[in-house]
Amino acid sequence: MITAIDGGICSAKGFKANGTHCGIRRNRSKRDIALVVSEVPASAAAVYTQNLVKGAPLTVTKKNIENGIARAIICNSGNANTCNANGIEIAEQMCGLVEKHTGISASDVVVASTGVIGQPLDITPIAEGMGELAGGISADGDKAAAEAIMTTDTKLKQVAVKFSAGGVECRIGGMAKGSGMIHPNMATMLVFVTTDAAISPEALQCALSTDVRDSFNMVSVDGDTSTNDMCVILANGLAGNARIEKPEGADYEEFCEALAAVTRGLCRMIAADGEGATKLLECHVSGAADKQTARVAAKSVICSTLFKAAMFGADANWGRVLCAIGYGGAQVDVGKIDVDFRSAAGELAVCRAGAGIEFSEETAKKVLSESEIEILVGLNSGSESAVAWGCDLTYDYVKINGDYRT
Repeated sequence: MITAIDGGICSAKGFKANGTHCGIRRNRSKRDIALVVSEVPASAAAVYTQNLVKGAPLTVTKKNIENGIARAIICNSGNANTCNANGIEIAEQMCGLVEKHTGISASDVVVASTGVIGQPLDITPIAEGMGELAGGISADGDKAAAEAIMTTDTKLKQVAVKFSAGGVECRIGGMAKGSGMIHPNMATMLVFVTTDAAISPEALQCALSTDVRDSFNMVSVDGDTSTNDMCVILANGLAGNARIEKPEGADYEEFCEALAAVTRGLCRMIAADGEGATKLLECHVSGAADKQTARVAAKSVICSTLFKAAMFGADANWGRVLCAIGYGGAQVDVGKIDVDFRSAAGELAVCRAGAGIEFSEETAKKVLSESEIEILVGLNSGSESAVAWGCDLTYDYVKINGDYRT
């Protein structure tokens, strides 16, 4: 059984964290650097952005976890350390500072950055703040760490669950940042997950790579794939379960289900907190001929600018749903598609067999005025399904991104 628990990145045994303000961001009330540490070496796995322009921290992290082992994560906000001539050097220096203040080898450090692209990142404030950051790590530091990686986020994002592997209780917890430039093609904005389950690096990588196809890769806020997208998971084995060596068997499947509970929880949080958003959109596609068709159809709906705008206005313009599916690339029989809208205010059928049906505009307004809207799409051509998460498009999105850098 998988059960939700309080906490985030420190929920698993043997993980401590902290987040402080070191001076990267001008606003002293904003934490801007986070540190997560495992008591022992941990299996490590990661997925990264497919954008050809990549932040320097991704290059350093890839090198550091090539052996499948890591013990710490350091992440700053306020500056992406991307497209900088000395970016690699700065990222490596951040790892070196972790070694200096914790004793953990720099080669066992995951490094990440988020914020403005193309701005030089000065190592000085990070170096001056590392003593306070490392000295303050604790098992209660998950919220401080989660706050420190936020940029335009308005809400802290963390999820944790407990589950059983071989009769032993294990825990998985994670934190994420992401509000704008959200259209992942591998993982997501920045996501860090920890678990005390014992699992090999190979099995861990398989679990993560498989999971993101139906979690973070199914999220979109604005259609822009970030240069710094990264999702990393560390597994230190301190729960004491029999180590999961291969991506197979009951314990592996249970681990994957627990991981999915965390990642999908974070997906909903990221989409709901999209820049300027007032509504979480969750598109459920069922009856697809194959899994990929379901994924493509679901994501095409939540990516539609016109549909997102309609949801902001609580306008039941269901034609935009069919339009998005039609150009999205999924091979579907449009004449079989059904569409419903659902929220806490009720459920409304708007399309059957690819054609509109009569419905109450008054009821539609009530259903679509809620903060969470489900779009139910039935393709009626098979048994596969998929879910995608997005948000409405508001005036505030343009305001936020009109002066993001300045």
